[in-house]
Amino acid sequence: MKSRSRISIVIPSLNEAATVPGLVSRLRSQFPQAEILVVDDGSTDDTRILCERAGARVVSHPYRKGNGAAVKSGARAASGQVLVFMDADGQHQAADVAKLLRRLDDGYDMVVGARDARGQANFIRRLGNGFYNRLASWIVGRPVLDLTSGFRAAKADLLREFLPLFPNGFSYPCTVTMAFFRAGYSVDFLPIDVAVRTGRSHLRVMRDGLHFALIIFRIGTLYSPLKLFVPISAVFAALGLFNYLYTYIVAARFTNMSALLLVTAVLVFLIGLVSEQIVMLLYKRDR
Repeated sequence: MKSRSRISIVIPSLNEAATVPGLVSRLRSQFPQAEILVVDDGSTDDTRILCERAGARVVSHPYRKGNGAAVKSGARAASGQVLVFMDADGQHQAADVAKLLRRLDDGYDMVVGARDARGQANFIRRLGNGFYNRLASWIVGRPVLDLTSGFRAAKADLLREFLPLFPNGFSYPCTVTMAFFRAGYSVDFLPIDVAVRTGRSHLRVMRDGLHFALIIFRIGTLYSPLKLFVPISAVFAALGLFNYLYTYIVAARFTNMSALLLVTAVLVFLIGLVSEQIVMLLYKRDR
């Protein structure tokens, strides 16, 4: 395989001593020439020691910074021309790495391992991820099968262009996927099977609920702000015109509410226009 001898497999890890050493061992046996890089995000267990014994190179954070920060550290430290990112919780299979690499060799710039509904952690996560996938598909105009998957392979030089855009938290997969689409790079989604997660997830529904709601707006503004703001502006404009028509027929007057709705429509549109210009400058700067 063309990519196999020059890959770095990056595994962000937080207190995953029960699973990640075994994953490292399986990867080492299947990809003996690959660089296997575990980013220890401030773990308090034996993650570092066990991973080094299993044959991985370990980069450690002195304290917990977040999954996205670990991914950025791994991407900066990796030496391969192709980067493969995997979760450390035992869900992703070492054998699937070869499938991603084969698709990458077919001419894609990034290949994402796409889970089906059975691979989602619970009903709430399935519902949320399904919504994100549909929203992203509408924005980019192509099917997005799994926006939040942490299992992907990408060309290292292209991915590093967007590291300044990555958040330090859990939404880095959304960011990198939308960034690749925005830049015009080729992205593919490869269906994979995932195992049942070992241990507890570091995500909390209540704690991260608002954060993931903000991802909805981040997705839109990261790719094409006008595509998000124009429909919102149109809704306010329609409400303003409907209210004006109603009050004109009933009382023959133009009300403050009609004015407020119409002014809001203009302001939302202008915010979207300015955001579009900022995003264009942001991508130009980061490239």
